[in-house]
Amino acid sequence: MSNAKLDGGIDRARALNLFVAVVEQGSFSGAGRIVDMSPSAVARAIDRIEARLGVRLLLRSTRALSLTAEGTSYLQAARRILADLDDAEQQIADQGSPRGRLRVTAALSHGRLRVVPLLGSFSALYPDILVDIALTDTLVDIAAGQADVAVRFGPLPDSTLTARKLGETRRVIVAAPDYLARNGMPATPEDLHRHNCLNFNFRRAEPVWPFRRDGRDFTLSVRGNIEANNGETLGQLAAEGVGIARVGAFSVSDEIAAGRLVPILEPYNPGDVELIHAVFVGGVNTPARVRVFVDYLAANLR
Repeated sequence: MSNAKLDGGIDRARALNLFVAVVEQGSFSGAGRIVDMSPSAVARAIDRIEARLGVRLLLRSTRALSLTAEGTSYLQAARRILADLDDAEQQIADQGSPRGRLRVTAALSHGRLRVVPLLGSFSALYPDILVDIALTDTLVDIAAGQADVAVRFGPLPDSTLTARKLGETRRVIVAAPDYLARNGMPATPEDLHRHNCLNFNFRRAEPVWPFRRDGRDFTLSVRGNIEANNGETLGQLAAEGVGIARVGAFSVSDEIAAGRLVPILEPYNPGDVELIHAVFVGGVNTPARVRVFVDYLAANLR
């Protein structure tokens, strides 16, 4: 177990990289093209890893490869170790200016509307940093090395990760002027029961919107015929007169300014906000490229 190389002359780091390539490509041949090895050589290398560990990592069939439970754990560890190796080498090479690949993940709407517009100016300041951004509402595992920085909304779970506040966004209920002309302006929250209320599809099955009346907070169940996974889509549907939406103000600020959407029921708005954080692996070994990017977000997203 302590040998630096596996049987066959493949060192540990290359073996980890090979295993990750097999999983990501879904085949020995696909991984072989990446690491410049024949499919049979890749298969033998995986066999040697499994023999050394004494467990099965991959289940082979004529159609596909699938991970065992042990294989899933090994994959997470492999990605984390390879990321640590990359960071260690990068810090040594990072004496002059921040450099290297920076993997960033952000939610679809906020990423497109607020993060992506900052990347051009950031890249001009740090031309040696290659920004690799993925916009997705799927939660990416930073601790497992799937990304370097994640921009996240709402409360954060307890973890060993570092979180830096970037700002916050309030919620607003909006509708298009033509929708209100056809269906009437809601005067109280209860009026929403006769309106088409558009919702997020990742919320609870019985959607509720919060309100405040005479200093007392309460929630109201609402219903509609369309759900979506991001506020930008809901805002677009509302602007097209489909219904009423409750979304982050950032996602509809342009539509409100242009008059395509109108905030409604503002006297009942409870003022609830969602905090926005940059989440990353902190500490003294945090790569310079991560530090400067988080600093840039904190200075420009507020």
